[in-house]
Amino acid sequence: MNVMFYVAAVVAVACTVRVVTHVNGVHALLYFVVSLFAVATIFYLIGAPFVAALELIVYAGAIMVLFIFVVMLLNRGPQSVAQERSWLNPRAWVGPTALSLVLAVEVGILLFAGDLELETQTRVAPKEVGITLLGPYLLAVEIASMLLLAGLVGAYHLGREGGREGGREGAHREPGAGR
Repeated sequence: MNVMFYVAAVVAVACTVRVVTHVNGVHALLYFVVSLFAVATIFYLIGAPFVAALELIVYAGAIMVLFIFVVMLLNRGPQSVAQERSWLNPRAWVGPTALSLVLAVEVGILLFAGDLELETQTRVAPKEVGITLLGPYLLAVEIASMLLLAGLVGAYHLGREGGREGGREGAHREPGAGR
């Protein structure tokens, strides 16, 4: 069990370093997804399968939203399509694929070896997590939701090209037209 924990930890750290040091944003996002899978594996290994599932559901969804924001912010027409194709060449997938295969083998061993016991003192049920999040940590949850809303509004504001009233259509109007 300890070996699996350390393998997942090394994969998480390696992917996170690649996220921070990679120049290309799309490649960094690929490594970020693998890093989140590694962290979910670590949560499962330490006896928190519910938190592992939340990690995958919440953050995998958040990564997709982040990817949409990046595409929305960087989409500049036909030349950006060619640039995105060059970013997603097969060589870009080698590192994330190899590290994902390491995690897949590790999770396969965990699932098919029925005699492994998770080392944990107590199990936390989903009901207890919900009561805790909506009880003493309600203010923190609400602040996090407001920060996410601010990020959404900021991404929308940065992504539009036109003025207040027109969005993309307003960028190509003649001065004084329609006022």
